[in-house]
Amino acid sequence: MPSMHGGVVVRQARRRAGLSQRELAERLGTHQSVVARWEAGTTSPTFEAVSAACVASGYDLDWQLRVHDTDTERLLHEQRRRSPAARVEGVRNLAKLRPRRG
Repeated sequence: MPSMHGGVVVRQARRRAGLSQRELAERLGTHQSVVARWEAGTTSPTFEAVSAACVASGYDLDWQLRVHDTDTERLLHEQRRRSPAARVEGVRNLAKLRPRRG
């Protein structure tokens, strides 16, 4: 999985909003060079700065901490290794196990 530092989040939000670095910097009350350094990874923005940049770009920054579920991760990995036909067959077999209503 690629690294996702704050500057990458800032760049994605800015680009999706169609803003230049200068326009985003003006909305944040800072300089274009600051935004450029964040995006280049030369300096790291604070969490608050990333959040403010997202909001200034018209996006919400939604972070959630979840319990790491190794069983689910293992099952997903196994499913990805199966062919599409095998996956469909697995779903059909599960459907046969469900109790019928009525």
